[in-house]
Formats: sequence, structure tokens, C-alpha cells
Amino acid sequence: MSGKGFPVNGDGGKGVGGAHSSEDFRDNTTLEEQRGSAMKSTFKERRIFSLANESSQEKKRKKSEMTDDERVRDFQRKLYRKAKQEPEFRFYVLYDKIGHSHFLREAYRRVKANRGAPGVDGMTFEQIEEEGLNEFLAELQKELQEQTYKPQPVRRVHIPKANGGTRPLGIPTIRDRVAQMSCKLVIEPIFEADFDDASYGFRPKRSASDAVAAIKEKLKEGKTEVFDADLSKYFDTIPHAKLLKLIAMRISDIHVIHLIKLWLKAPVIEDGKMSGGKKTKVGTPQGGVISPLLANIYLNLVDKLVRSHKAFYGVEIIRYADDFVLMGSKIEKGVISTMTSLLKRMGLDLNENKTRLLQVRDEPVDFLGFTFHFRNSRYAEDEKYLSVHPSKKAFQNLVTGIREELIMYRNRNSTDTVRMLNYKLRGWLNYFTIEGVSYSGVTRRKLHMYLRDRLFRHQKRKSQRYRYAHCRGTFRRWVEKYGLVNPEIYGIPDTAKA
Repeated sequence: MSGKGFPVNGDGGKGVGGAHSSEDFRDNTTLEEQRGSAMKSTFKERRIFSLANESSQEKKRKKSEMTDDERVRDFQRKLYRKAKQEPEFRFYVLYDKIGHSHFLREAYRRVKANRGAPGVDGMTFEQIEEEGLNEFLAELQKELQEQTYKPQPVRRVHIPKANGGTRPLGIPTIRDRVAQMSCKLVIEPIFEADFDDASYGFRPKRSASDAVAAIKEKLKEGKTEVFDADLSKYFDTIPHAKLLKLIAMRISDIHVIHLIKLWLKAPVIEDGKMSGGKKTKVGTPQGGVISPLLANIYLNLVDKLVRSHKAFYGVEIIRYADDFVLMGSKIEKGVISTMTSLLKRMGLDLNENKTRLLQVRDEPVDFLGFTFHFRNSRYAEDEKYLSVHPSKKAFQNLVTGIREELIMYRNRNSTDTVRMLNYKLRGWLNYFTIEGVSYSGVTRRKLHMYLRDRLFRHQKRKSQRYRYAHCRGTFRRWVEKYGLVNPEIYGIPDTAKA
């Protein structure tokens, strides 16, 4: 008797190389025992099959009870494991997942959580939900499934930069942002399995705080010579052809590739004029949901090269989006020339005004709004300690923003003004307070003094007839009465305050 789950070579069920031969099996086992054993095995197999069916049904039942977020994360875990176990595997059936209802619902939820301005169609989240969210998602799903989906033009605006310049920001419509988010949810786990640990920007469970902590650790290890690099207009110069080739190395589903290509070549509307389109060969809109992932896919080449190329022996990279630093005890000229050559081949250029080589023991370096510097110890002249604190530029940007907002809020009530201030202060303090990594005590005291003085001026200018003492106590009164954030103690553990 032979079949699945039964020995076919007469080895007594011990498999190849078992302790007994086929003759031993026949000599030592009667026909009745063989039949009994076979019946027992058959019963066991049927029971296992039955339990498997029950397990499958139970799993199916539980799947129907899962939220959209749980179902998406479950699928992402499976993709990630597969991609991690088989680095050369190309995923070939992914497009249908992008149009699944639970992916689209979860994509809409995440896009709404990110807020953001409307695109060229002027549609807001409120309007979409008033007209019917289910209908909106059903229409998008139909377009994706029937492959009739076409992205609308991207609205381009310019936001001011700290250096006086502006940064172009592309704003797709909410419909296109939902489609991009759904695609990102599907393909991101595949590339996450390939990304280098040196990359921290726009990645799940990674943040600027992790990058700052990693830099501090490398400086403590003695890698104090730093090549501080900045790519010139990176998002606007990514070559489409090379980027799509990198994506195709992991994804062979031509429909997904085509979808990404549509977003890369979407027309841009600025001041009522349309540009770009099918002839566009470089750039991805900075502001699109999927743009940060595409940017990381392309720059992963740089991370891998630093990790493997012999020219970078003893040098490590820490990258956050298009900003990165090379760190080593000594960085030779060959390292910089090799990096420059690689970027040229990739179609990218370094911003010479922001790129420099320096020794952190002698001069500070700024990265992600933090200043890294070795300061002289107060207790021993020959010793230095590493200080990580908010940069002067970051502090100046904050107080400038507060001053400008207070001018706009001059005729508003105290409750609204405090709500605005708390929004700014909490975000800034949360970012720059990294337990065990950064020290923000001095900056917090400066911010406290600035607020006390600025709010005195703010209250004074609200009326020509003012009382000095009343205006002078505005900061303290707003802290006690309206819950204004006190920067000296906000976000600091009670044990540290004591």
C-alpha cells in the first residue's frame, strides 16, 4: 500500500537510511500489524486534514473580523518575509492588491491623517465625505481594476526656505494621493527588506531621532571626520529610466511599473500654466505620497556602495532622505572623488555651497537641525565632551515663526493664541528632546526668556492703555490659566526636573 504519508520503500517509516532494511520490516511485522498500522496512519492523516480545514476556516473567520489596518499589515509582513528570504525574487502579481477595497480604505485613512491641501480639482476631505466616501473609493477602485486610471495634474507651490530661497512642492489631488498610498502600502515592504540600515528618512519605525543617535554613537567611536553632503535639487533630478530599472529588479508586474510611470510623468500646473507630461524624463514631485519611497529606492545604491566598495573602507554613511554624512577617523580624497563620480553616473550633483569636509573636534557640524560639537570641559582643560543640541538656525526659525504668527493673532482671544503657540512649541520640543542623546536645557531657557518678552510686547500692543505689571505677567498667567506650554519643563521626566 502506498500513498501520501505512507512509506513506499518499506523502510518501516524511518525514511532513507533507517535502522532496518525492507527485509527486517517484513520479517518482524505480521500482516495484521501492517494493516493495523496502515489504518492508524490513515485515520491520523484524515484527522490532520480535518484539523487543517478547521484551522483554515478559523483563520478565514478571524480575517473577516480584522480591521483594514490589520489586514494590510498582515499582507505586508508576508511580503517582507518573502523579500528578505529571497533577495533575488521578483514579485509578479501585485497590481490587483492596490485596487482591493481594504487597501483603498486604509490608504484614504492614512492620507486624511496626513491632512494636506487640496489639489488642482479643489476637492477637500470634507467635500468627499459629504458627497459619499464609499462612492469615491468605489469609483477609484473601478478605474484601477479596469486599468483606466489616469492621474490628474499636480499643483505646484513654492514654500519659503530658511536661507531666503523657496522649495517647490507638488500637491497631487486627494484621489491621486489615495492611489499612491495604496500602491506604497503594497510595494514598500519589498524594498524595506533591501534598504540599508544607514537610511533613516521616510521609513517605517525610523526617524530623525534615530539618525541623530547613530551619528552621536559614531562620533563617540572616533569617527570624527565628517563629509557633510547635500544633493542639489534631488527630487527634481531623479532620472526616470534608471529609477524604473531599479524598481523592475524587484517587481516584474508591468501594471505596477506603468502606474508608477504615470505618476512620475504627471503634468504640473503652476500659476495657471501646465508643463511636464509624457516628455518629462527626470524628477518626482516633492510632496507626492510615493515620492519619498522612490527617492529612497534610488539612493539605496549609494548606501550599498559605501557598505561594500573598498574605497570606503573604515567609512560609514548616515542618510536621511537626500541629506547624508560620511563619517570616519580619516576621510581620504579618494573617498570624496569616488562618491562624486558615483553621483555623476546616477545623474545627481552635490550642492557645493552646503557640502564640506570637517573635523568635528575642531568645528561643529549641523545635521537635521542639531549641532554636534566637542566642547571644552569645565573641570579639565585637556578634556572635551560631545554636545548634541538644537542648532542656532533651528532656534531662529522657531522664534521667527512665533513672532510672525503673533502678529496675525493680535486681535484674537487668548485661548486661540495659546492653542497656536502650544501647537508650535510641542512639535519643536518633541523633535529636539531625545532622551539620552540630545541636551536642550540651554535652548529651553532661551526660549522661555524669549516667550516672556515677546508675550509682554504682544499684550502691550493690543491696547494703547496698558498696565505694565499686567502685560509683564502674560507668560506666567497664560501658563497657569490657559495651559501654555512652559518650555523649561515640557517633555522632561519628573525625576530630571527634581
